[in-house]
Amino acid sequence: MLTDTEIRKTKPQDKPFKMADGKGLYLLVKPGGGRLWRFDYRFDGKRKTLALGTYPETTLAKAREKLEEARRKLADGIDPGEARKAARQAQEDSVKNSFEAVALEYFNVRGKDWGERYRQRLETDMRRDIFPWLGDKPIRDITAPELLKSLNRIVERGAEETARRARETCGSIFRYGMATGRTDTDPAQALKGALPTANPKHHAAITEPKAVGELLRALEGYIGSPIVRAALKLAPLVFLRPGELAQAEWAEFDLDAGEWRIPGERMKMNGKHIVPLSRQAVEILRDLQPLTGHQPYVFPHSRNKGQSMSRESVRAALVRMGYGPDSGNPMTAHGFRGMASTLLHEQGWPSDVIERQLAHAERNKIKAAYNHAEHLPERRRMMQAWADYLDGLKAGAQVIPLKRAG
Repeated sequence: MLTDTEIRKTKPQDKPFKMADGKGLYLLVKPGGGRLWRFDYRFDGKRKTLALGTYPETTLAKAREKLEEARRKLADGIDPGEARKAARQAQEDSVKNSFEAVALEYFNVRGKDWGERYRQRLETDMRRDIFPWLGDKPIRDITAPELLKSLNRIVERGAEETARRARETCGSIFRYGMATGRTDTDPAQALKGALPTANPKHHAAITEPKAVGELLRALEGYIGSPIVRAALKLAPLVFLRPGELAQAEWAEFDLDAGEWRIPGERMKMNGKHIVPLSRQAVEILRDLQPLTGHQPYVFPHSRNKGQSMSRESVRAALVRMGYGPDSGNPMTAHGFRGMASTLLHEQGWPSDVIERQLAHAERNKIKAAYNHAEHLPERRRMMQAWADYLDGLKAGAQVIPLKRAG
């Protein structure tokens, strides 16, 4: 039987040699100084060797424990070497077929169609809300109650709509797992109706013409950052969501043609969108171009180089001017869309034209792929008429709404 003292005192030789401990266990000493625990055994009439670790990382006592474990397997008719290979393969399969691994594979495959930003947004949502609890589990082993528990954590922080979207994304991942043979079920399907319905958000908006004029004059007099001021002035003229406006890139604009073409991955509904630019909108952008035109973003972040300004910048500026959602002048950055929708409908512009310019969802997916230019000539007329109407309100004149051109 070996002792630790004997092992430590033994010096390497020119050739490998064995130090026997008994029951088939020995320490193989290499010329370079490596010391490897080995167990020689026979299974089905064949001589085999099992590696049990290296010394001193694997101590003498630990090597003997591993030896006894291997001998117990032999006594039960199990080849310890093959059992180890099977365990390693199972571990590799578990990692390869974990929910996170399948999800990331799905994002990479489908991401070619989505666009990089949309793919990154889905991955970020999963890393924040699902992977910490379910990412390491084999996708095949995840149950509907386990998934519901993770989704309810999102609900508990008041993000019902985010939880609903997460369920839909998880469902797509499970269906991809089924298609690739990693699972047989989609537990997300069983959770339809299990999450609370998200309450629709009502974005505060000013729609009374006189109050709109007062708001526009306040925007004109904003004394903060010239970049935020330009965003404030442009917001009523383009009907975009705050994030879509904040991430505007100069490469998307053709100011000579008076057109802004936004790629689908930047739009909420993931469809490319055209914004006809009024003369007033082009003037705002041309005034800003000397300041930010050398950068990718129209509205760059004031401190973080290479990033766009925050989607919260316009909202924060409105609050500083006394136009917060809970103030006496309720208004939000998103409210510019409601303002335009309400007043344009009142002025008789066709609902289809207004809704297309607001980039609302198109239920027919085939149609949605081609309708980014739908009603474009009439949308151009509407956007210019709207900008002229706002100029009149800003000037404080008695304005007669411009109706649809006949």
